Amino acid sequence: MDKDAPAPKGEDVLLLHSPTEDGEGIRVLRARENRIETGEVRAMKEGKPLVGGEIVKLAPREGAPQVCDVEVVQKLEPVRDGVRDSTKPAQVATRAYRDSWDRIFGADEKTLN
Repeated sequence: MDKDAPAPKGEDVLLLHSPTEDGEGIRVLRARENRIETGEVRAMKEGKPLVGGEIVKLAPREGAPQVCDVEVVQKLEPVRDGVRDSTKPAQVATRAYRDSWDRIFGADEKTLN
């Protein structure tokens, strides 16, 4: 295979480069769709929101563990200025919704006191 040849269409490969400044992630170079991207990968942490980017599964290549094949598990909604960019309505429980819930299913004793 010619090393200067573009990656086959559909191939998604990532090179683990160096630790991030805070030590919580790894800087990466990613080759996909005939382009090179820079970024970083971080482990997901319970209770911490996932903001923008993608959730990926990395499969290190035999003989070169710093080179990984990438499988995109989930694309996340982009975030601008701390607010999700979405056309979907916000999920908000209004006072009327709560009152109807209590009327149908019964109020919790804590809320009655």
